[in-house]
Amino acid sequence: MYISQSAKIGENVSFGYNVVVEENVTIDRNVIIGHNVVIKKDTHIGEGSVIADNTVLGKIPFKASTSATTDDKPLPPLNIGKYVTIGANCVIYRGAQIDDYVFIGDLASVREDVQIGERTIVGRGVSIENKTTIGRYVKIETEAYITAISTIEDYCFIAPEVTFTNDNYLGRTEERKIHFRGPIVRKGARIGANATILPGIEIGEDALIAAGAVVTKDVPPRKIFAGVPAREFRDVPTEQLLENQSYYVGE
Repeated sequence: MYISQSAKIGENVSFGYNVVVEENVTIDRNVIIGHNVVIKKDTHIGEGSVIADNTVLGKIPFKASTSATTDDKPLPPLNIGKYVTIGANCVIYRGAQIDDYVFIGDLASVREDVQIGERTIVGRGVSIENKTTIGRYVKIETEAYITAISTIEDYCFIAPEVTFTNDNYLGRTEERKIHFRGPIVRKGARIGANATILPGIEIGEDALIAAGAVVTKDVPPRKIFAGVPAREFRDVPTEQLLENQSYYVGE
């Protein structure tokens, strides 16, 4: 185990075997760190958080020579809030902000310039690309792919293997860089398994996208869209609206 002399370690922090804690890391009290965890410089881990085996925190991104969305700018430290759980074999990049009570499942990847709001669940194997904002009480299920420059507002539900996209030019022409933008999913919207959301699409509040749909145009609030390409099917039933759910705590 290696712990830098400049690291600040709170009371009752436990470490597994082969942990690396780099310069200027801050770990608050009652944190549990598993085996083989690497905590990169300047990272902050809030009180009561749990970091499982083989996870890397605060990784600095590499930039490919042809990358269109990765910047060379300096990044702020990774900040992990209180009572966060991060599973095994995860990679959380420098420049991310993980708010209190977030749960991140095994094998997930969270890139730089990502903010995840409190009590959100990020499922096993989910990939969240850079410059993305995710609200509070969101559920993103197993192996969903959230592309760069996306927005998911509070109380949204993203089912397994949903795919967000951000490049209508599919890597061709320099003009594509002007138009890069991921989807915007408004408060309380839900997306079914294996749906694909095209670049820049806005899904309205409390809208529902059926499983397997390919969404090629904006979806109005409280509407169900289904099919390939997705078309309006009917209204979301009143009893399914967010405002009528027992777990909804408002703004």
